[in-house]
Amino acid sequence: MKMLVFMVVISMPFISPAQEKDLHYFLEMAKQNSPLLNDYRNQILSLQLDSMILRASLRTRVDFISNNSYAPIIAGYGYDEAITNIAQVSALVQASKNIVSRNNRATQYRTFSLQSRSLYDTIALSEQDLLRTVTEQYITTYGDQLAVTFDGEIYDLLKKEDVILKKLTQASIYKQTDYLNFYVTFQQQQLTLLQSLMQYTTDYLTLNYMAGIVDTVVEKIARPSINDTAQFDFYHSVFFRRYITDSLRLENEKRLIDYEYKPKIGTFVNTGYNSTMTFQPYKNFGVSGGVNITLPIYDNHQKQLRYNQINLLEQSRRVNRDFYVNQYNQQIRQLNMQLHATDDLVPRIQEQVRYVRTLIEANEIQLQTGDVKITDHVMAINNYLAARNLLNQNLISRLKIVNQINYWNR
Repeated sequence: MKMLVFMVVISMPFISPAQEKDLHYFLEMAKQNSPLLNDYRNQILSLQLDSMILRASLRTRVDFISNNSYAPIIAGYGYDEAITNIAQVSALVQASKNIVSRNNRATQYRTFSLQSRSLYDTIALSEQDLLRTVTEQYITTYGDQLAVTFDGEIYDLLKKEDVILKKLTQASIYKQTDYLNFYVTFQQQQLTLLQSLMQYTTDYLTLNYMAGIVDTVVEKIARPSINDTAQFDFYHSVFFRRYITDSLRLENEKRLIDYEYKPKIGTFVNTGYNSTMTFQPYKNFGVSGGVNITLPIYDNHQKQLRYNQINLLEQSRRVNRDFYVNQYNQQIRQLNMQLHATDDLVPRIQEQVRYVRTLIEANEIQLQTGDVKITDHVMAINNYLAARNLLNQNLISRLKIVNQINYWNR
């Protein structure tokens, strides 16, 4: 419905400024509604449960074990009773525990810790990408809003001048052709304003879509609060931190391989009933215990082959890290050059805007007395439109450049 208001009441395209939304609102909604970020958070919770499962598996386990069998010998035929004892009945409660060294346990727990750290890095990177994308769209939408506001101002100016020039033309102060030349410009500005409104509506609804906001109401937005950041130490950023996490993860995998080739010791103790039912079965209640030992001797060099796999991954990690650092430095230098060029250009454009605006104001006074040609006034208005549009483009361009720099420097 508000779009209908935009189309009808051209001079009042926005609702009350008190209801305008800011960049922070859209960023928070985007993070809150992102299914990808939510999935990563659930994966972290799942890893915490895996850690708890591992801790439980390293403690003493109690099982009830019952093995019951009967192998009869019929007419001399049947399984060898020396093997089967004809019958076996057991009902045992057994407690067992694998003996794992403290360092081994710490290494296994560290696996989950590093996986969680990797997920936190992934979440941070995903948030960075999401915030950059949403901020980029917000800046684009804000640029559309500036265009609507400016086009509305020019439309109102031409509308006021149209009334004056129409009377002056009727009084034969200006020629009919001169007035028509102005009126064509006036109509063109009306179409430009309507086009700006349509573009703003499209980009605003796209912004809602990217932030996961289900709403078709078009509202006014505040100027994006994006501040320039100081040069940041890339080696403490999330972009570099992920390579450190990968290095620690690969080193931990080597330790896990080492522990697989160390002796494994397990103990058990049980109590209950275990009988072949052949001799005094009522006395076959008792207890037993024991130790299981496994010592790897030879595995056809599987350990070294697995080491080689990890070494290859480590080589790839280093190459990727060095390449990424070079790309980062190049990107930051390029963005800073663009920012400085924009900062140098904006004051010149602002000076041009002030000059042309002064000329238009002077022409407005002379229009009422017929001392200025309408064609000259139209040319001044067109120059003003071009200068203001160029100024808005550079202001928006600067915001986008700063957004890119902030993305790399957070």
